[in-house]
Amino acid sequence: MYFDGAVNSTGSGIGVVLISLDGRYYLVATKIDFPCTNNVAEYEACILGLQAAIDFKVKELEVFGDSMLIIFQTLGQWKTKDAKLVPYHEYLEGLTENFKNISFTYTPRVKNQFADALATLASMVSITRESLIEPLEIEIAKGPAHCNAIEASEAKPWYEDIKNFLRTGQCPPFADHRDRKTLRRLAIHYFLSGEILYHRSFDSTLLRCIDEHESRRLMEEVHGGNCGPHMNGLMLAKKIMRLGYYWSTMETDCVKHIRYCHRCQVYADQIKASPNELRPMTAPWPFSMWPVFSDATSLPGMGSRRRSSRITPSVSTPFWPTGFLHENPRSKPGLLFITRQSKANVRPQSHERQEKSWVH
Repeated sequence: MYFDGAVNSTGSGIGVVLISLDGRYYLVATKIDFPCTNNVAEYEACILGLQAAIDFKVKELEVFGDSMLIIFQTLGQWKTKDAKLVPYHEYLEGLTENFKNISFTYTPRVKNQFADALATLASMVSITRESLIEPLEIEIAKGPAHCNAIEASEAKPWYEDIKNFLRTGQCPPFADHRDRKTLRRLAIHYFLSGEILYHRSFDSTLLRCIDEHESRRLMEEVHGGNCGPHMNGLMLAKKIMRLGYYWSTMETDCVKHIRYCHRCQVYADQIKASPNELRPMTAPWPFSMWPVFSDATSLPGMGSRRRSSRITPSVSTPFWPTGFLHENPRSKPGLLFITRQSKANVRPQSHERQEKSWVH
């Protein structure tokens, strides 16, 4: 059993789908004529489905719903605290005692489309007491409706008119002045050798013209065959032209063929670009008001007090980076800082080299 409830601006409705072991479907749809919430509509749908199953004398039932609240409250995993739902929950537990084996399973909304459609239809339809609604039969249309009106005719390749013009020098009878002019302009780039039509490329290379069926087979072989490197659409079209084949819409068809290739979609490069526009920050002014604390316990006369100062933006150099504290070099913290920096930058030198440096 699949159940679902729908509450929208037009009204409320519930839908239930019962499926028997032999594959028969029993559909139940009811319009709710009193104000209710979405959770109440879900409970109404579940109770309606259980009552219909009891009328069919069903003893074993599997219940599927897309409402996590109803499913988990019925399983006892969630508590029922809402005063409106407590009577529904107690009545639902009473109905479950009529079955020998019953189970409740949560299912996504994608797998509960029929019950959702029935509930939505019941909520939107305005039903009166005098109206009688017959059962609905839903058919699956596998193609557009206008395809049924097209007369069956022998499929002709795309180059049939060009081939007949080069053979006989005559245009089709239904062509007007503009079509005849276009056909003569296109025929300049083609060459007919017996029954085979060739296309002259920009470097005067003759490329064999092929029909739709042969082009589809050629794209599959070149793109994903034994030696197919799975290149992109434009590279696939260029490679087919280097092999000596041509058709008028080859670049567009190659790009569409790549989009339907399963391996190209699975192993494609991931887009690592940020979905939102990044704003570069050229100045460190947001950090200018951040306090920086330095421990000065080793300084004489300062005890264990802490001193705070601010970072001010300035030009950064290797000897004086921007993040250093700007102190007076004559003060004790400044002298301590300069001494530590000078000791860190001293390289080990030999005794003779030190004497020469003192001389200089």
